[in-house]
Amino acid sequence: MSKIHILKSWPQFFAPISEGTRTHELRRNDRGFAVGDMLVLREFEPQSQHYTGRECRAEITSMTSFAQPCAVSGEALNADFCILSIRLVQAKDVKPTNSEANTLAG
Repeated sequence: MSKIHILKSWPQFFAPISEGTRTHELRRNDRGFAVGDMLVLREFEPQSQHYTGRECRAEITSMTSFAQPCAVSGEALNADFCILSIRLVQAKDVKPTNSEANTLAG
């Protein structure tokens, strides 16, 4: 069964993902990511510690990790991280609620 993962995404990574030009994410492998899962990426400004209100959704189409290696990833990729190949599904500007704007989840 696929999961939905709600994640912070810094502007320099969020913009090309939301435009469809960046098709991967390097993430700490601590959420049980799997092919077919959905990512809800919420643009987060680290300097102000606030969400911008923009978000996009992407599907995990492939995954490389220490446990799921390809080529030399079993030797070169830290066991705590994974590389997610993603496909943009939706990008939109949304206004966060007051509680969401101050939430530091994900």
